[in-house]
Amino acid sequence: MKSRLNNLLIILLVFGFVISFSVIGAAIEVGEVPQDVEDQFIYEPEGVEVESWVQGLEIPWQLIFLPESDRALVTERPGQIRLIENGELRSDVYADIDAAHYGEGGLMGVDYHPDFPDEPYLYIMYTYQNEAGDYFNRISRLTDYGDYAGDEEVILDEIPAGQNHNGGRVKFGPDDKLYATTGDIWQRDLAQDLDSLAGKILRLNPDGSIPEDNPFEDSYVYSLGHRNPQGLAWNGEGTLFISDHGPSGESGLQAKDMVKVIKPGGNYGWPERIGYFGDGEYLDPIVMWSEAVPPSGAEFVDGDLFIATLRSRALVKISLEEYDRYEYNVNSIERWFAEGSSAGRYGRLRDVNRGPDGDLYILTSNRDGRGSPLSGDDQIYRVIID
Repeated sequence: MKSRLNNLLIILLVFGFVISFSVIGAAIEVGEVPQDVEDQFIYEPEGVEVESWVQGLEIPWQLIFLPESDRALVTERPGQIRLIENGELRSDVYADIDAAHYGEGGLMGVDYHPDFPDEPYLYIMYTYQNEAGDYFNRISRLTDYGDYAGDEEVILDEIPAGQNHNGGRVKFGPDDKLYATTGDIWQRDLAQDLDSLAGKILRLNPDGSIPEDNPFEDSYVYSLGHRNPQGLAWNGEGTLFISDHGPSGESGLQAKDMVKVIKPGGNYGWPERIGYFGDGEYLDPIVMWSEAVPPSGAEFVDGDLFIATLRSRALVKISLEEYDRYEYNVNSIERWFAEGSSAGRYGRLRDVNRGPDGDLYILTSNRDGRGSPLSGDDQIYRVIID
């Protein structure tokens, strides 16, 4: 009798697991890879020089160069903003933020007001823990006082946060609106929920209010259906591109990191679909990788899209050709400083930014617990392109 009960229990447990797994596994349809080109690995790009610019950082996340000055700012995920003046890292902290360095969370994005320095505001996004012990992300603005920043004002609060998938990038667009990326925090259905700010691209006025021309009435949501977007970049025509992380185990799926062209109000399918379908039900990516990349910060230079990548340890250069509004052909994909899919010279890269000198600056993320720190890490490299 005992044996029969044990067998019945095992059958029920297995049956329950199969039902549970099938429900989870059936949720995501996988489409095709949209691009027709293969990645080229270029360990030493011709006409490119690289030099270390700033060393000794603690998990840097985003870099900005302040206009009309010799100052740059870089965020460190544990909660510090560091000031770089004339290429030298100041020893004193520019701003100390009460951020919760929780998993992938902490202090992430930073940008300055479009009318800076007349409007001396800096905008940041970070994770925090409230008195009840719950985690959220928020967007705040600080006032710049030269050697330091203070007077924090929270302009958007209680953005869903988690140990992973927080998004975190903030950037002002050519329309002088603030854009922010948010992740699905491992609750993937939130990405399709218009009442949630998770898994979205958000668009705000500089004072934190909702722009009247946002695509959804009385909503910060600019686009939806994203998993963990970390890159924002506009090309010369003012079109927004993002980089987004693909699955890392959901429904048994891996990799499938993406580059997307963003239409206002667009739904990009996560977690219903991922990849290229071409049927118009959801908007398709223009690039999807079959091996894990994942992509982070992004920047356009002379029409080419540069993306800092983490696991693939490469600076990716994507050559694009527009053939219709929001429609692009991918002509080539180069992985600079890499000789294999996860063998890059400088390790994990979190951000890429074009400096006022026209050069590119890339941030390493080798001290985040997932990398192998090199001498001087974490650091910022200057990439000089002839």
